[in-house]
Amino acid sequence: MRHVLGLSGGKDSSALAIYMRDRVPEMEYFFCDTGAELPETYEYLSLLEAALGKPITRLNSDRDFDHWLQVYGGTLPSPQMRWCTKNLKIKPLEAWIGDDPATSYVAIRADEHRLGYVSTKPNIKAVFPFREDGIDKDGVMRILEEAGAGLPAYYEWRTRSGCYFCFFQRKHEWVGLAERHPDLFERAIAYEDKVSYEAGAMRDRKYTWSQDESLTELVARREEIETRHQQALQRAGRRVKPNRPLLEVLSDALDEDDDTAPCAACHL
Repeated sequence: MRHVLGLSGGKDSSALAIYMRDRVPEMEYFFCDTGAELPETYEYLSLLEAALGKPITRLNSDRDFDHWLQVYGGTLPSPQMRWCTKNLKIKPLEAWIGDDPATSYVAIRADEHRLGYVSTKPNIKAVFPFREDGIDKDGVMRILEEAGAGLPAYYEWRTRSGCYFCFFQRKHEWVGLAERHPDLFERAIAYEDKVSYEAGAMRDRKYTWSQDESLTELVARREEIETRHQQALQRAGRRVKPNRPLLEVLSDALDEDDDTAPCAACHL
């Protein structure tokens, strides 16, 4: 029986890896690398390897994002068509495990009401240690603090892990990407421009990363988005107990702008 735990670069899966480190010494840690992750994610994975005392296996798809974009006819992934998750995350994982009996440790907290990604392969059994042991968000933060890991640097402006062009980003998170990684923001724009050019007269629909507007249109509204975000931060800060972690206030504020549920396979 193999014991496997997937890391996304997010706080919950990172805390679970530390939590299980001594409980299951034979644990295999893995990260499905799309090749489009934030630099902060790769830096944090290196920090986690030091905390865990063993390497994190990088799983790569045998075909990159551009290949699958072509397969899907130039249609960008979206909440309605998450082909990126299927082909760049799930398939590499299930190929790595193969037919081996495996227990997969999933980082769903006790205060959450969702499943996360659970494989349908009969040889993979999912378990939920945080849910079973009653560990909530405060518990996750405590685990990371006590281990000296803290949070990835992207939590200063973004509340989830995932590709730099993830379509689940809120408006303010896209602005954050433009400010902190302008080169990656320009690459995301290039994908939109490429899709629009190749679609030509064949389609009337405009495919964009952010719903209802292109990134060029979005960044032109930077001041408006920033003003709304600051107002939401103030409202979120007034609603809660003193000394609340910035991450929680930020999450609430961003949720007011866009409450789309994130991809369970990517953001744990």
